[in-house]
Amino acid sequence: MIDSVKHLALETLQNNKQAIIFLPSRASAEKTAEELSKLTSFNYLDLEKRVLKAVPTPTKQCKRLSLCIRKGIVFHHAGLVNEQKELIEDEFKEGKIRIICATPTLAAGLSLPVFRVIIKSLKRYSGSWGMDWIPVLEYLQMAGRAGRPEYEKYGEAIVVAKDENEKKEIYQQYICGFPEEIFSKLAVEPVLRTYLLSLISSGIIRDEISRNEFFSKTFWAHHFKDMPALKNILGRMIHLLEQWEFVKIINTKDDFVSASQLNQDLNLMKPTQLGKRVSELYLDPLTARYLLDGLQKYSEKSKEFSLLHLISHTLEMRPLLRTSSKENDKIQEELIKRYELLLEEEPSAFDLDYSEFIDSVKTSLFFEAWINEKDEDYLLEVYGIRPGEIKVKLDAAEWLLYSCEELAKICSMNKAEKDIKRLRIRMRYGIKEELLALIKLKNIGRMRARKLYSNGIKDLGGLKKIDIASLGQILGKNIAEDIKQQLGEEVKEVPKGKRVGQLSIEKFDG
Repeated sequence: MIDSVKHLALETLQNNKQAIIFLPSRASAEKTAEELSKLTSFNYLDLEKRVLKAVPTPTKQCKRLSLCIRKGIVFHHAGLVNEQKELIEDEFKEGKIRIICATPTLAAGLSLPVFRVIIKSLKRYSGSWGMDWIPVLEYLQMAGRAGRPEYEKYGEAIVVAKDENEKKEIYQQYICGFPEEIFSKLAVEPVLRTYLLSLISSGIIRDEISRNEFFSKTFWAHHFKDMPALKNILGRMIHLLEQWEFVKIINTKDDFVSASQLNQDLNLMKPTQLGKRVSELYLDPLTARYLLDGLQKYSEKSKEFSLLHLISHTLEMRPLLRTSSKENDKIQEELIKRYELLLEEEPSAFDLDYSEFIDSVKTSLFFEAWINEKDEDYLLEVYGIRPGEIKVKLDAAEWLLYSCEELAKICSMNKAEKDIKRLRIRMRYGIKEELLALIKLKNIGRMRARKLYSNGIKDLGGLKKIDIASLGQILGKNIAEDIKQQLGEEVKEVPKGKRVGQLSIEKFDG
């Protein structure tokens, strides 16, 4: 028997229209797309091939998507790589793709030829509170994808209710209800800390007068409507920045020149060298202080896992890889093996943040697997992370490791700086340390470097010794000639046509 969601989707197809089905999870989006694809008669072989070519090495998820897209149905979520998302969105506009089964990440920012939006549920899992209703604003974003004026005269947004009682509740809360108030993001402490340090570092704020004058004109102050309380919050934040050694407070009583120039008693705010660099790195000052504290504990005994966990247990790395109840014992075992490598104390198991700490360990183990050359299918199977999510996490890791390197440089932590630099390269290419010498050359990434190493070529010296014919058998003639030219060796015969360009590390290819 076909359920309501599939019935509505098939009805949309019969009317020669297109639809988006919003589902609460990635797994449900993929499952619904698969089930719907078995009910259509489309056969787009070209799309099947193109979606597989979007990644150098197709994963199980890619193959799953290719079977769906062939039938004009797809799933769309954050686990897809950008090339696949762009292909789906473009072909949906062209009319080949008829149904997108998506998570709510597709709800904002895109205008697509959607006639009907089908929302399976307006409830989401909210941690310890269980299932809860989503905000009205989120519902409006999803419903607003239907009937865009440049594509349709009107559209339909349909919410599937379980029973009559839920139908009435949805009608009252979402159809008759009002969207929530919009609040200033400055009220969020990480944003305020970061913003305040940047204003001081850029010289926009120099003292209490300029600070109060600036913030009195913000939407936050307009909404807050209590300037004395707001001043107290700002004062507390500046005290923290001073305590963390990112800002220096100079009282004009102690500075005769400043006092005579200003003709009043003020606290001048100046960034330290460390604070200015933290601002330039766009780091939350709390994260910067946490990284600095961790790096100060870095020693000869520390290894790459020490740094991987340090960057994983930050706000900037969220959302972390979630640890299921089935995985908990295994992650705990891995933590015990690496316990002495941690640069922070393990919180109590009764601490409210302990589950987040375990999630940070799982995230660290994923990074460790990546730099030990595990492929995307392995990472999906063991850590539940998809290709698109891998890219996002690697970008965040690159940023945080670079920040660690810069902080170590300013604080003259020479060993940490050197080790971080090597780890950054390994993270970028996803390689073991033994391949570092080989990836210095263009066109050599994780896969080609591993091929060379497996054939006994372990460094640039080995590449110079091997003849071009033998090298060509390993990597192909064009790549072999390109490498020899980079090494300054003359190549007698250069093939006609376009040379092979430098491969993009973003595709995780060798």
